[in-house]
Amino acid sequence: MEFQPQQRSADGRITYPPGVKEITDKISNDEVVKRLKMVVKTFMDMDQDSEDEKQQYLALALHLASEFFLRNPNKDVRLLVACCLADIFRIYAPEAPYTSHDKLKDIFLFITRQLKGLEDTKSPQFNRYFYLLENLAWVKSYNICFELEDCNEIFIQLFKTLFSVINTSHNQKVHMHMLDLMSSIITEGDGVTQELLDTILINLIPAHKNLNKQAYDLAKILLKRTVQTIETCIANFFNQVLVLSKSSVSDLSEHVFDLIQELFAIDPHLLVSVMPQLEFKLKSNDGEERLAVVRLLAKLFGAKDSELASHNRPLWQCFLGRFNDIHVPVRLECVKFASHCLMNHPDLAKDLTDFLKVRSHDPEEAIRHDVIVTIINAGKKDLILVNDQLLGFVRERTLDKRWRVRKEAMMGLAQLYKKYCLHHEAGKESALKISWIKDKLLHIYYQNSIDDKLLVEKIFAQFMVPHNLETEEKMKCLYYLYACLDPNAVKALNEMWKCQNMLRSHVRELLDLHKQPTTEANTAAMFGKLITISKNLPDPGKAQDFLKKFNQVLGEDEKLRSQLELLISPTCSCKQAEICVVSAPFSAFLRAAT
Repeated sequence: MEFQPQQRSADGRITYPPGVKEITDKISNDEVVKRLKMVVKTFMDMDQDSEDEKQQYLALALHLASEFFLRNPNKDVRLLVACCLADIFRIYAPEAPYTSHDKLKDIFLFITRQLKGLEDTKSPQFNRYFYLLENLAWVKSYNICFELEDCNEIFIQLFKTLFSVINTSHNQKVHMHMLDLMSSIITEGDGVTQELLDTILINLIPAHKNLNKQAYDLAKILLKRTVQTIETCIANFFNQVLVLSKSSVSDLSEHVFDLIQELFAIDPHLLVSVMPQLEFKLKSNDGEERLAVVRLLAKLFGAKDSELASHNRPLWQCFLGRFNDIHVPVRLECVKFASHCLMNHPDLAKDLTDFLKVRSHDPEEAIRHDVIVTIINAGKKDLILVNDQLLGFVRERTLDKRWRVRKEAMMGLAQLYKKYCLHHEAGKESALKISWIKDKLLHIYYQNSIDDKLLVEKIFAQFMVPHNLETEEKMKCLYYLYACLDPNAVKALNEMWKCQNMLRSHVRELLDLHKQPTTEANTAAMFGKLITISKNLPDPGKAQDFLKKFNQVLGEDEKLRSQLELLISPTCSCKQAEICVVSAPFSAFLRAAT
């Protein structure tokens, strides 16, 4: 039914509900509020079938949209008027009694401003604010604005308002009505403008997400609910920024990778059309740009429940190609990604193996090092995650030209040996799979580098026959190890014990020299012993300087000498050694080192 745009009845007066006097600017605010409450009750009780009342109160409905009410400084007056207007849209739907587009815009901007009152749930007026929201959502009142040329301004203000007021004190009904209100605008309109999309996406940016978690959750559910409609708008945004490099289309352009990560976590369907754009970016001529995309895709492919690799094979293959990127940071990022991928997606290990093999021979030390870390970390989580080929790469790196890489490979293998062979954390089959580790580590004792030899000694005492075991357990451990070693490993172990015994002999001889009178010959003999001992320590040059200082302290402290004699004694237990090392005289040893 269409209503004539009249404002007054035939006698020139506005018809008010029974008992309500005229509302004008001549009466006090309290009186205005009192009379408006009765008007609110009247409109609240009316329904769409009340044709006579609708015609009777049409002039009042138009009067309530006058400047006196829309610009009223009293917030109680504004709230009551907003409630009346919301009911008027409900009663007169689908045709609003307001024919002027400018007036409709003013009314909806006015109503939107009143929704800010939802923020304070402890306010005495909160129930009225909730009623206003509920009414607007139920009737989909804002859909009337689709007819307005500048409806986007209204929608932007509405979305901003709702995202700003949502907080922890709101119950599920408030969330539901906000979602209903916003989703109807998205799904029933002709499209979502970039400005309106920004009001949603901004809540996903880490800074905003941490500032207002409720707004983030609201945006997340809204996107999930409207995915079929909003996906096209999202694709257009990323196409403008990623492909056409038009960063000016949105203030959020600099956050595109953060947004892609968040949207993927919310619902991968939101990015169906965006993923091919990322493939385009992976082939960029700009190394830093490729690095940024690789970091993003590493998170998407590596996420625990991600199915992106299986659903988008072209993008996955393109990403794997970056393992051979000319830009070192890109290759390094790919190797770091492999660790998470092996642990979260063991089914992709086959795809990664060949690329990790190539990178295990990378000219960059840091990349070879990280390949080892990647494989070992996956193996420590579950040995089934690393195949024989991957462990073979680590094995090769125990002979790397760089000490840092060799050390990482040796320590990593030692940790796997202790976990699966010594502690049998994954059964006999897993222990058998890596039984070669003990032999390989001992073979390294044949290397010329003193660093390698000392690391083998450390590994033997910490991981192969742990020094902190009880004596009986330690002997059993040593017996089984010795019985299972290959001939070359046995020779290496015997050589290690021989060298250790020889070093103890040199230290014992040094202590004997301290018992003799100080003479030139005695001093020369001490110096010779210090040089011999230093050759058994890392960086012999620095070790000599250190030993000279220590030897001086040794000559002055008889108790320190006696404790050192105990340490090199074959009968010294681990417990006794520990007590000696933490004792006061050895603090002098540390002071001498500095």
